[in-house]
Amino acid sequence: MHGQNNGLLTEYFCKIYHNTMLITEVASKIEGRVVCCENKAAGEVEYAFSSDLMSDVLKVERENVLLITGLANLQVIRTSEMSDINCIVIARNKKLNSEIIKLATENGIVLIESPYSVFRISGELYKAGIKPLF
Repeated sequence: MHGQNNGLLTEYFCKIYHNTMLITEVASKIEGRVVCCENKAAGEVEYAFSSDLMSDVLKVERENVLLITGLANLQVIRTSEMSDINCIVIARNKKLNSEIIKLATENGIVLIESPYSVFRISGELYKAGIKPLF
């Protein structure tokens, strides 16, 4: 029993030290809705990056990065796939069409729709401990 508690404490402190958050927690904090790859929503993110400029997204060279954007198009998915981004939050209550959802699913990228602005999403996640990329 003592070993089991020690394992839970270790997991807890590792999570705090690394400032990671489950994708499901991200969605909850921003009143978001996971629209595809729900099976991957148990994954973690450590960093967040807000951009509508896809050339900036191509410069991302970290793992466990969440992209926050107001763009809802295929280029966001293609660019995220090239940058190994596994989760995208679409701001301002924009709805994703079936073509975007299909491409994200094929690439294993979790998509979250949120009613919040890019600014508010960034602030909420920063306050929750997600690290900024830059």
